[in-house]
Amino acid sequence: MRRIFGFALMSILLIAMLPSSLPATGFPERSITLIAPFPPGNPTDIVGRALAEAVKKYLPKPVVVVNRPGGAGTIGISEVIQAKPDGYTIGVGAVAVLTVQPHLTPLPYRTPDDYSPLMKLGTLQITLFVRSDAPWKNAKELIEYARANPGKLKIGVPGFGTILHLNWEHLKLLTKIDLTSVPYEGPQQIPALLGGHVDVALAHPAPILAHVKAEKIRVIGVFQKERNPSFPDAPTFKELGYDITQGVYYFLLLPKGTPQAVVEILHGAFKKALAEPSFVMVMKNSQIDIDYQRPEAISKELWASYEDNRKMVEYLGLKKK
Repeated sequence: MRRIFGFALMSILLIAMLPSSLPATGFPERSITLIAPFPPGNPTDIVGRALAEAVKKYLPKPVVVVNRPGGAGTIGISEVIQAKPDGYTIGVGAVAVLTVQPHLTPLPYRTPDDYSPLMKLGTLQITLFVRSDAPWKNAKELIEYARANPGKLKIGVPGFGTILHLNWEHLKLLTKIDLTSVPYEGPQQIPALLGGHVDVALAHPAPILAHVKAEKIRVIGVFQKERNPSFPDAPTFKELGYDITQGVYYFLLLPKGTPQAVVEILHGAFKKALAEPSFVMVMKNSQIDIDYQRPEAISKELWASYEDNRKMVEYLGLKKK
Protein backbone atom coordinates (compact mmCIF):
# COMPACT_ATOMS: atom_id res chain seq x y z
CA MET A 1 0.00 0.00 0.00
CA ARG A 2 2.87 2.33 0.89
CA ARG A 3 4.55 1.51 -2.41
CA ILE A 4 1.35 2.31 -4.32
CA PHE A 5 0.91 5.57 -2.40
CA GLY A 6 4.55 6.53 -3.02
CA PHE A 7 4.27 5.80 -6.71
CA ALA A 8 1.08 7.86 -6.99
CA LEU A 9 2.67 10.78 -5.16
CA MET A 10 5.71 10.70 -7.44
CA SER A 11 3.47 10.62 -10.51
CA ILE A 12 1.58 13.69 -9.29
CA LEU A 13 4.84 15.56 -8.72
CA LEU A 14 6.12 14.66 -12.18
CA ILE A 15 2.89 15.80 -13.82
CA ALA A 16 3.09 19.11 -11.92
CA MET A 17 6.52 19.70 -13.44
CA LEU A 18 5.46 19.06 -17.04
CA PRO A 19 3.88 22.37 -18.18
CA SER A 20 7.22 24.18 -18.38
CA SER A 21 8.76 21.52 -20.61
CA LEU A 22 5.86 20.33 -22.76
CA PRO A 23 4.47 22.38 -25.65
CA ALA A 24 2.36 25.33 -24.47
CA THR A 25 -0.91 24.04 -25.92
CA GLY A 26 -3.26 26.92 -26.65
CA PHE A 27 -0.74 29.71 -26.03
CA PRO A 28 -1.57 32.48 -26.39
CA GLU A 29 -5.15 32.35 -25.16
CA ARG A 30 -5.43 36.14 -24.83
CA SER A 31 -3.74 39.24 -26.16
CA ILE A 32 -0.04 39.84 -25.50
CA THR A 33 1.24 43.16 -24.17
CA LEU A 34 4.34 44.57 -25.84
CA ILE A 35 5.76 47.35 -23.69
CA ALA A 36 7.62 50.17 -25.47
CA PRO A 37 9.59 52.10 -22.82
CA PHE A 38 9.59 55.39 -24.75
CA PRO A 39 6.87 57.75 -26.06
CA PRO A 40 5.09 57.23 -29.39
CA GLY A 41 7.28 58.19 -32.33
CA ASN A 42 10.52 57.13 -30.66
CA PRO A 43 12.48 54.56 -32.74
CA THR A 44 11.83 51.91 -30.07
CA ASP A 45 8.10 52.58 -30.35
CA ILE A 46 8.26 52.55 -34.17
CA VAL A 47 10.00 49.15 -34.17
CA GLY A 48 7.54 47.74 -31.61
CA ARG A 49 4.42 48.88 -33.46
CA ALA A 50 5.67 47.69 -36.84
CA LEU A 51 6.48 44.30 -35.31
CA ALA A 52 3.10 44.00 -33.56
CA GLU A 53 1.38 44.60 -36.89
CA ALA A 54 3.61 42.20 -38.81
CA VAL A 55 3.20 39.32 -36.34
CA LYS A 56 -0.61 39.27 -36.59
CA LYS A 57 -0.79 36.40 -39.07
CA TYR A 58 1.57 34.23 -36.99
CA LEU A 59 -0.21 34.38 -33.61
CA PRO A 60 -3.87 33.56 -32.84
CA LYS A 61 -4.20 36.59 -30.54
CA PRO A 62 -3.15 40.21 -31.06
CA VAL A 63 -0.03 41.90 -29.72
CA VAL A 64 -0.97 45.23 -28.13
CA VAL A 65 1.70 47.92 -27.81
CA VAL A 66 1.63 49.90 -24.57
CA ASN A 67 3.93 52.90 -24.04
CA ARG A 68 5.54 53.22 -20.61
CA PRO A 69 7.87 56.22 -20.99
CA GLY A 70 10.05 57.67 -18.24
CA GLY A 71 13.38 57.20 -16.54
CA ALA A 72 15.27 57.05 -19.86
CA GLY A 73 13.39 53.84 -20.67
CA THR A 74 13.98 52.14 -17.32
CA ILE A 75 10.36 52.40 -16.06
CA GLY A 76 8.94 50.35 -18.91
CA ILE A 77 11.77 47.83 -18.91
CA SER A 78 11.49 47.38 -15.14
CA GLU A 79 7.80 46.59 -15.60
CA VAL A 80 8.61 43.91 -18.16
CA ILE A 81 11.33 42.31 -16.05
CA GLN A 82 9.10 42.21 -12.95
CA ALA A 83 6.03 40.89 -14.82
CA LYS A 84 4.70 37.35 -14.45
CA PRO A 85 6.89 35.09 -16.63
CA ASP A 86 4.04 33.61 -18.67
CA GLY A 87 4.75 35.11 -22.10
CA TYR A 88 1.93 37.65 -21.97
CA THR A 89 4.25 40.59 -21.25
CA ILE A 90 7.11 41.31 -23.67
CA GLY A 91 9.39 44.32 -23.91
CA VAL A 92 11.09 45.96 -26.85
CA GLY A 93 14.41 47.13 -25.48
CA ALA A 94 17.12 49.51 -26.63
CA VAL A 95 20.72 48.67 -25.79
CA ALA A 96 21.40 51.71 -23.58
CA VAL A 97 18.42 51.02 -21.32
CA LEU A 98 19.77 47.57 -20.50
CA THR A 99 23.54 48.07 -20.67
CA VAL A 100 24.17 51.71 -19.70
CA GLN A 101 21.42 52.74 -17.29
CA PRO A 102 22.22 49.99 -14.72
CA HIS A 103 25.69 51.56 -14.39
CA LEU A 104 24.25 55.04 -13.82
CA THR A 105 21.62 54.43 -11.16
CA PRO A 106 20.16 51.60 -8.97
CA LEU A 107 17.45 49.67 -10.85
CA PRO A 108 15.35 46.51 -10.37
CA TYR A 109 17.66 44.89 -12.92
CA ARG A 110 21.44 44.89 -13.25
CA THR A 111 22.91 42.50 -15.81
CA PRO A 112 21.65 40.52 -18.83
CA ASP A 113 21.17 37.59 -16.45
CA ASP A 114 18.16 39.41 -14.96
CA TYR A 115 15.95 38.93 -18.03
CA SER A 116 15.58 36.62 -21.04
CA PRO A 117 16.49 38.11 -24.45
CA LEU A 118 14.17 36.70 -27.14
CA MET A 119 15.84 38.00 -30.31
CA LYS A 120 17.70 40.92 -31.80
CA LEU A 121 15.59 42.98 -34.19
CA GLY A 122 17.68 45.74 -35.73
CA THR A 123 20.45 48.29 -35.46
CA LEU A 124 20.23 52.06 -35.79
CA GLN A 125 23.56 53.40 -36.98
CA ILE A 126 25.51 56.41 -35.69
CA THR A 127 27.04 59.13 -37.86
CA LEU A 128 29.58 61.90 -37.24
CA PHE A 129 29.03 64.98 -39.40
CA VAL A 130 29.92 68.62 -39.99
CA ARG A 131 28.47 71.49 -42.01
CA SER A 132 29.18 71.27 -45.71
CA ASP A 133 31.29 74.44 -45.55
CA ALA A 134 33.50 73.04 -42.77
CA PRO A 135 37.24 72.88 -43.59
CA TRP A 136 37.47 69.15 -42.75
CA LYS A 137 36.57 66.89 -45.67
CA ASN A 138 36.80 63.66 -43.68
CA ALA A 139 37.21 62.28 -40.16
CA LYS A 140 40.98 61.97 -40.50
CA GLU A 141 41.34 65.71 -41.17
CA LEU A 142 39.06 66.54 -38.24
CA ILE A 143 41.06 64.32 -35.88
CA GLU A 144 44.35 65.88 -37.00
CA TYR A 145 42.98 69.41 -36.51
CA ALA A 146 41.51 68.60 -33.10
CA ARG A 147 44.77 67.04 -31.98
CA ALA A 148 46.67 70.21 -32.95
CA ASN A 149 44.01 72.49 -31.39
CA PRO A 150 42.91 70.88 -28.09
CA GLY A 151 39.69 72.24 -26.64
CA LYS A 152 38.97 74.56 -29.57
CA LEU A 153 36.10 72.62 -31.16
CA LYS A 154 32.63 71.83 -29.80
CA ILE A 155 30.62 68.70 -30.58
CA GLY A 156 26.85 68.38 -30.17
CA VAL A 157 25.82 65.08 -28.56
CA PRO A 158 22.25 63.86 -27.92
CA GLY A 159 22.57 63.61 -24.14
CA PHE A 160 25.29 62.31 -21.85
CA GLY A 161 25.31 58.57 -21.25
CA THR A 162 23.73 57.71 -24.61
CA ILE A 163 25.39 55.16 -26.88
CA LEU A 164 26.23 58.02 -29.26
CA HIS A 165 27.98 59.94 -26.49
CA LEU A 166 29.86 56.87 -25.21
CA ASN A 167 31.03 55.97 -28.73
CA TRP A 168 32.34 59.51 -29.17
CA GLU A 169 34.15 59.48 -25.81
CA HIS A 170 35.70 56.15 -26.76
CA LEU A 171 36.94 57.69 -30.03
CA LYS A 172 38.36 60.69 -28.12
CA LEU A 173 40.22 58.30 -25.85
CA LEU A 174 41.72 56.30 -28.71
CA THR A 175 42.64 59.32 -30.84
CA LYS A 176 43.87 61.44 -27.90
CA ILE A 177 41.86 64.49 -28.97
CA ASP A 178 39.99 67.02 -26.86
CA LEU A 179 36.66 68.51 -27.97
CA THR A 180 34.07 70.10 -25.70
CA SER A 181 30.93 67.94 -25.61
CA VAL A 182 27.70 69.95 -25.55
CA PRO A 183 24.58 67.91 -24.60
CA TYR A 184 21.26 68.44 -26.42
CA GLU A 185 17.86 66.83 -26.28
CA GLY A 186 18.19 64.85 -29.50
CA PRO A 187 17.90 65.77 -32.32
CA GLN A 188 18.40 69.43 -31.33
CA GLN A 189 22.14 69.03 -31.91
CA ILE A 190 21.40 69.16 -35.67
CA PRO A 191 20.01 72.73 -35.79
CA ALA A 192 22.73 73.68 -33.31
CA LEU A 193 25.32 72.55 -35.85
CA LEU A 194 23.57 74.27 -38.75
CA GLY A 195 23.37 77.45 -36.69
CA GLY A 196 27.07 77.42 -35.91
CA HIS A 197 26.73 76.76 -32.18
CA VAL A 198 28.83 73.59 -32.44
CA ASP A 199 31.41 72.48 -35.00
CA VAL A 200 30.66 68.75 -35.17
CA ALA A 201 27.68 66.60 -34.18
CA LEU A 202 26.45 63.04 -33.77
CA ALA A 203 23.07 61.63 -34.82
CA HIS A 204 21.34 58.68 -36.42
CA PRO A 205 20.96 58.69 -40.23
CA ALA A 206 17.24 59.49 -40.60
CA PRO A 207 17.21 63.02 -39.07
CA ILE A 208 20.14 64.21 -41.20
CA LEU A 209 19.32 62.57 -44.53
CA ALA A 210 17.41 65.54 -45.92
CA HIS A 211 20.20 67.94 -44.87
CA VAL A 212 22.80 65.73 -46.57
CA LYS A 213 20.76 65.68 -49.80
CA ALA A 214 20.41 69.47 -49.58
CA GLU A 215 24.21 69.66 -49.22
CA LYS A 216 24.01 71.42 -45.85
CA ILE A 217 25.64 68.57 -43.92
CA ARG A 218 28.55 66.30 -44.76
CA VAL A 219 28.92 62.91 -43.01
CA ILE A 220 32.60 62.27 -42.30
CA GLY A 221 32.50 59.01 -40.38
CA VAL A 222 30.19 56.22 -39.20
CA PHE A 223 30.31 54.03 -36.10
CA GLN A 224 29.48 50.66 -37.62
CA LYS A 225 31.06 47.61 -39.20
CA GLU A 226 30.32 48.60 -42.81
CA ARG A 227 29.78 51.85 -44.67
CA ASN A 228 26.26 53.23 -44.80
CA PRO A 229 24.78 53.08 -48.33
CA SER A 230 23.22 56.51 -47.78
CA PHE A 231 26.67 58.01 -47.16
CA PRO A 232 29.03 55.84 -49.25
CA ASP A 233 31.94 58.27 -49.06
CA ALA A 234 32.04 58.29 -45.25
CA PRO A 235 34.45 55.66 -43.89
CA THR A 236 33.78 53.55 -40.83
CA PHE A 237 36.00 54.34 -37.87
CA LYS A 238 37.07 50.72 -38.01
CA GLU A 239 38.53 51.47 -41.46
CA LEU A 240 40.49 54.31 -39.87
CA GLY A 241 41.93 52.00 -37.23
CA TYR A 242 39.47 52.59 -34.38
CA ASP A 243 37.33 49.53 -33.71
CA ILE A 244 34.19 51.27 -32.41
CA THR A 245 31.13 49.73 -34.02
CA GLN A 246 28.40 49.70 -31.38
CA GLY A 247 25.20 51.06 -32.87
CA VAL A 248 21.89 51.52 -31.07
CA TYR A 249 20.27 48.11 -31.36
CA TYR A 250 16.81 46.88 -30.47
CA PHE A 251 15.63 43.51 -29.22
CA LEU A 252 12.72 41.69 -27.60
CA LEU A 253 13.01 40.54 -24.00
CA LEU A 254 10.95 38.47 -21.58
CA PRO A 255 10.85 38.13 -17.80
CA LYS A 256 13.38 35.59 -16.58
CA GLY A 257 11.82 32.17 -16.05
CA THR A 258 9.39 32.28 -18.99
CA PRO A 259 8.69 28.62 -19.95
CA GLN A 260 10.82 27.42 -22.84
CA ALA A 261 7.78 26.19 -24.77
CA VAL A 262 6.32 29.71 -24.67
CA VAL A 263 9.67 31.21 -25.66
CA GLU A 264 9.81 28.96 -28.71
CA ILE A 265 6.29 29.90 -29.85
CA LEU A 266 7.01 33.62 -29.51
CA HIS A 267 10.43 33.34 -31.13
CA GLY A 268 9.04 31.44 -34.12
CA ALA A 269 6.25 33.95 -34.69
CA PHE A 270 8.35 37.10 -34.34
CA LYS A 271 11.15 35.71 -36.48
CA LYS A 272 8.66 35.23 -39.33
CA ALA A 273 7.35 38.75 -38.75
CA LEU A 274 10.80 40.21 -39.44
CA ALA A 275 10.43 39.20 -43.09
CA GLU A 276 6.96 40.72 -43.53
CA PRO A 277 7.00 43.46 -46.22
CA SER A 278 5.24 45.92 -43.89
CA PHE A 279 7.95 45.54 -41.25
CA VAL A 280 10.77 45.65 -43.78
CA MET A 281 9.38 48.89 -45.23
CA VAL A 282 9.06 50.62 -41.84
CA MET A 283 12.60 49.66 -40.92
CA LYS A 284 13.95 50.86 -44.26
CA ASN A 285 12.14 54.20 -44.01
CA SER A 286 13.48 54.64 -40.48
CA GLN A 287 17.05 53.83 -41.59
CA ILE A 288 17.13 50.89 -39.16
CA ASP A 289 18.94 47.77 -40.37
CA ILE A 290 17.13 44.49 -39.69
CA ASP A 291 19.66 42.51 -37.70
CA TYR A 292 18.22 39.21 -36.43
CA GLN A 293 20.00 37.18 -33.74
CA ARG A 294 18.87 34.19 -31.70
CA PRO A 295 18.62 34.43 -27.88
CA GLU A 296 22.10 32.98 -27.30
CA ALA A 297 23.79 35.40 -29.72
CA ILE A 298 22.00 38.54 -28.52
CA SER A 299 22.69 37.57 -24.91
CA LYS A 300 26.40 37.38 -25.72
CA GLU A 301 26.27 40.78 -27.47
CA LEU A 302 24.38 42.33 -24.55
CA TRP A 303 27.06 41.12 -22.13
CA ALA A 304 29.78 42.61 -24.33
CA SER A 305 27.91 45.94 -24.50
CA TYR A 306 27.30 45.82 -20.75
CA GLU A 307 31.02 45.47 -19.97
CA ASP A 308 32.18 48.00 -22.59
CA ASN A 309 29.68 50.59 -21.38
CA ARG A 310 30.56 49.94 -17.73
CA LYS A 311 34.17 50.82 -18.47
CA MET A 312 33.22 54.05 -20.26
CA VAL A 313 30.75 55.11 -17.55
CA GLU A 314 33.40 54.57 -14.90
CA TYR A 315 36.06 56.35 -16.96
CA LEU A 316 33.79 59.38 -17.46
CA GLY A 317 32.58 59.42 -13.85
CA LEU A 318 28.91 59.40 -14.92
CA LYS A 319 27.61 57.11 -12.18
CA LYS A 320 25.23 58.87 -9.81
CA LYS A 321 26.29 58.90 -6.17
